[in-house]
Amino acid sequence: MSARVGSISESATLAVDAKAKALKAAGRPVIGFGAGEPDFPTPDYIVEAAVEACRDPRFHRYTPAGGLPELKQAIAAKTLRDSGWAVEPANVLVTNGGKQAIYEAFAAILDPGDEVIVPAPYWTTYPESIRLAGGVPVPVVADETTGYRVSVEQLEAARTERTKVVLFVSPSNPTGAVYSKAQVEAVGRWAAEHGLWVLTDEIYEHLVYGEAEFHSLPVVVPEIADRCIVVNGVAKTYAMTGWRVGWVIGPKDVVKAATNLQSHATSNVSNVAQAAALAAVSGDLEAVAKMREAFDRRRRTIVRMLNEINGVECPEPEGAFYAYPSVKALLGKEIRGRRPQSSVELAELILEEVEVAVVPGEAFGTPGYLRLSYALGDEDLAEGVARIQKLLAEARD
Repeated sequence: MSARVGSISESATLAVDAKAKALKAAGRPVIGFGAGEPDFPTPDYIVEAAVEACRDPRFHRYTPAGGLPELKQAIAAKTLRDSGWAVEPANVLVTNGGKQAIYEAFAAILDPGDEVIVPAPYWTTYPESIRLAGGVPVPVVADETTGYRVSVEQLEAARTERTKVVLFVSPSNPTGAVYSKAQVEAVGRWAAEHGLWVLTDEIYEHLVYGEAEFHSLPVVVPEIADRCIVVNGVAKTYAMTGWRVGWVIGPKDVVKAATNLQSHATSNVSNVAQAAALAAVSGDLEAVAKMREAFDRRRRTIVRMLNEINGVECPEPEGAFYAYPSVKALLGKEIRGRRPQSSVELAELILEEVEVAVVPGEAFGTPGYLRLSYALGDEDLAEGVARIQKLLAEARD
């Protein structure tokens, strides 16, 4: 087996979700907080568009590798509507989900040894995509004291002569952190000053709460637009995780290079899924508004319940649908005859003792934390956290 592929670890979030589903299928009353997946069905009008596409012989054949022309046009229009960034269809590549978008974007701009600054906690896929593309991820860690936001000073301290790209994610998976407009501007101007590329993941753009606001970096700092790549998709906004449609927006030469790569890797994205995505991005945001209301309610519940546990500290997330509590104070304490020394061991104990699945912070580059997705039903959420509360209340020195 090649060293490059053999060194890749499986997705920790998908692994936890698969284990939880397997236990549930075996009759165990497992509650899963692992996968970042809305529990809502895809809206009916999107499903109907897919049904109609199935009947259209045009979609029974190959279509352009870079995406249906009408979908690329609609993504450009949606980007202008939602973030204020004017792009052309030639700036858009439709991909098989956000993961392919991220990998192909990195593959298009990285040479072997190029460094990518990656704010941590990070989504588990980012460093693996960077390594696959020949790059070197350089983590910059933020913790709960700053709301999991990195500073320009931290980024500058990590910059070397090999630095080519800075990854920027707001709202964040796994922490739910949202950067203010001033913070977005500071990061963008710093990157522009040093001639760096920025890859920014905007998949959670519509999931912000309270006073927080989403700001698109190339809109806030337009001078970096020709060195900025945006990745996005329909998965989170429209409850379409299984449809596998994402996209890359960037300079035309980068998009062309990534399209060439995709033409050999996968060819076109499923035409039926593209037709569904076309209906999604062309429609209004009524469905996401209803989902956001439910997520906001669950967000406040989970943060309150987690912070009621002695030894747990959970900042209030401002976006996405994740809570990222620190459990460092619980490590080494005795819980039902065991002394977990890491968040991996604590997550295993929680699953085995109270049948609740969470993802340990090691998956996101920061040991000592747990990630819990609150994209599940209100009753399951309350029951799952109550089980964790009861278990961790037993912690003893």
